[in-house]
Formats: sequence, structure tokens, C-alpha cells
Amino acid sequence: MHKNLRQDQTDQAMILAAASTHAAAFLKKLPDRKAAVFPTNPPQKIDLVKDGLGAIAAFKQFLELYEAGLSGSAGPRYLGFVTGGSTPAALLGDWLASTYDQNPTADEDSIAPHVEQEAIYWLRQLFSLPDDFFGTFVSGATMSNFVGLAQARQWIGQQQGVNVAEDGLWGVRPFPILAATPHSSSKKALAMLGLGRRAITPVPTLPNREAMDVTALAEILATLDEPAIVIASGGTVNSVDFDDLQALAELKQKHNFWLHLDAAFGGFAACSPQSAHLLAGQEGADSITIDAHKWLNVPYDSAMTFSRHPELQLAVFQNTAVYLGELGETPSPVHWTPQNSRRFRALPAWMSLLAYGRSGYQDIVERNCAQARWLGDQIEHSNRFQLLAPVRLNCVCFTLANQSSLPQIQQFLAKVRNDGRVYLTQTVYLGQPAIRAAFSNWQTEQRDVEICWQALREL
Repeated sequence: MHKNLRQDQTDQAMILAAASTHAAAFLKKLPDRKAAVFPTNPPQKIDLVKDGLGAIAAFKQFLELYEAGLSGSAGPRYLGFVTGGSTPAALLGDWLASTYDQNPTADEDSIAPHVEQEAIYWLRQLFSLPDDFFGTFVSGATMSNFVGLAQARQWIGQQQGVNVAEDGLWGVRPFPILAATPHSSSKKALAMLGLGRRAITPVPTLPNREAMDVTALAEILATLDEPAIVIASGGTVNSVDFDDLQALAELKQKHNFWLHLDAAFGGFAACSPQSAHLLAGQEGADSITIDAHKWLNVPYDSAMTFSRHPELQLAVFQNTAVYLGELGETPSPVHWTPQNSRRFRALPAWMSLLAYGRSGYQDIVERNCAQARWLGDQIEHSNRFQLLAPVRLNCVCFTLANQSSLPQIQQFLAKVRNDGRVYLTQTVYLGQPAIRAAFSNWQTEQRDVEICWQALREL
């Protein structure tokens, strides 16, 4: 055995203790860490050393070269994108996942797949989904949308007498994909599936909304001779607008289409009686995307995909090979997702769900939504900013006063980023260059929101 491997094996407890000590110090200072750090002068790359340095020396070099350039993205004032943190229990689960180093796609050598399915069982309860939704863990919302839309593609082929998973798209006639305000990850999924980003036919939205005009959709569906795919929004990325899922479910009784629901973070509206009505009708979906490293507050990367049609999911992702044996009556997890092997990412979710329960996640969701409403109120009554959309859940969409241009928005956000008290991202809302603040971190308190607001006014 290599000398450094042997030495680190002997010193493993000390190595882990060093990491634990540093992690505890990092987390203690996280609330005061800069929300974003722009790497202006990254260190010069060094050549790979011949014999290596050993774990502790490598750790020290990382701290010297790179640690100061890491952002506080896991902290309470990082409001860019929709980025959750990691609850203490989720962090514990993640550390253990690396320690145990299980591959939960193999179900004959470990109980890890059972832990994953128990977490899925709890998540169905958390999201108020019927038990007939089959669920699996994937790496993020993009891959979850990929899995759902891959099943939709298989279903379309089935309607036309083509097994796409076996024979490809060559014999499939063109079919419509309809959406009003789809997330870019759905477009990316369509690109990976060979359907194309431009395959989406836009459905009109309601006036001054990002939500789909279901009447307009019904008119489009009435003209079609072929089955279609409809991508619904369970919370748009700018204004967290929800398509009318109940109306879409009713349309499915009249028209032949696959309903894919992208509820990456909006699915967590189900955690609170104040917002659960936004998801009324979600049980009518054929496939659903919900992210975990957003509002579930588990470490990157983690998401779930739910399906009413596991037979189609199995048809697409089965991995038949002589060394794996036959599918059998209960196919192993290797046959359900794009990855043949993956880390034990269900464990952080399992640990956090058991640690904090339904009321813990209700608390996180309701606090974050209240914080978003508070910031929205300050903006609405300010002469320096303009609120562009009602605060429906956890995102605030606004702009600078006097109809700012994109360069002005970018210049302002650069000042915000360099200041470091808060991190926000740019967007475009109904043609207007805008700014987004997304609340999804379990640590965010009212004090943090007030610091954010003070920074925005000063800058």
C-alpha cells in the first residue's frame, strides 16, 4: 500500500476530527459570512505532485488557497436562485452517507434502498400525494424533469404504436409540447431527450401573470388529432405563480395528454395550510418534479421524481445485463433512474424528515413566506424600488424605480454582491429587467431580512 494511504488509514480518526473542528467553526461563522464571493484572482494551478501530500497537508493547502473564496450560500442571507441550506440532521445524514458509501441502486447487498423508499413514503405524506405515486431520488430538478418527460415521450410513442426506449424516435410522428412559463430545466431535459428546446408551443398566460390561461390551452387541445404533453408550473421561478392544476386535471378527462408538473420548490406549499390550496389538483398529474436541495434543506445534490406510471419509467430506464439478472416482480433501483450507481443521497432527507417532522417543515415554509411578504411590503412602500408581482409564496420579484434597464440592474447587483450582506439574482419578468429574492433557508430570521433591506437601501 502507498505510504500516504497507509499513514492516513492509521490517522483516519484524527483526519475526521480535524474536518469536524473546521466544519463547526465554519458553521458558527456562517451567518456573518459574505453571502457571495466573486473570485477575481483565483490561485495559479499547480501540477499534480508525484507522491502526494497526505490528507492533513492537502486539507491545509485547500484552506490556504481556496476556503476564503467560498460563499455563504448555505447561510441565511443567500437569496439567489432558490437555494436551501442544510439542516443539522441533513448534514449528519450527508456525512454518514459518505462514510457508509453505499450504492442504493443495488438491493441485494444493503438495506439502503429500503431507507430510500421510506424517505419517499414520508415525502409523499409531506406533499399530500396519493400513495400510487411511485417515487425515486435523483440529482436535482433538471434530472427529475428529465425522468418525467422521458416517460411522457415513452407514453407518446405508445399512443402511436412505437416503443421509443427500444426503437428510438424514428417512427414517432411530431407531437405538441405545450407550456406557458416552463423552467429552463424542462427545456434542457427536452434537449437531452432529442425533442429540442424549441419543441414547446407557448400557451398564453393570464393577464399580467405567469400562470397558464387554461381556456386558451383547452382551445389548443380541441384542435389536436395527436396526444400531447403539457408541462405545468407548480410555482414559476420569478413570481411563484401556479397554473390551475385542478382545471388541468379536469381537462385530462376530455383530452388525451400527459401532464407533467414542475413543482421543484412550489411543491412545498403543501407543507402549510396557508398555501396548500395552490396545489389543489396535483394528484391529476402523470409525473411530478420536486427538489430536495431547495426547501427540504438537504445538501446538494438531491431531488425526487414522482410518477403515476412506473411501468413507463421502468421501460425507459431499465438496465438489463447478464450480471444483473432478470427484472423480476420487484425490479431493483438500478432500473428506475438514469444513473446505474449513485450516492446514498436519500439518507440526509430521511434524517431531516425524522428529526423535524411535518411541523418542522411547516415552520420553515411559513417563516420563509412571511419573510418574503415582509420584504415585499417594504419594497411596495419604497420610492427606490418597484414590486413587479404579488408575493405569492417565497420569492420577491422587483426592480429599481423608474423602469431600470438590464445594465442598470446588473450594475446594482454587482454592488450588492461585492458588499456581501445579501446575494440576489437578476431576471426578466414579463419583459421587464428585474431582481429576485428567494427565501428557502431554515436559518433565515427576521434580523437577516432587515439586514438585507438595509443593504438594498444603502446600495
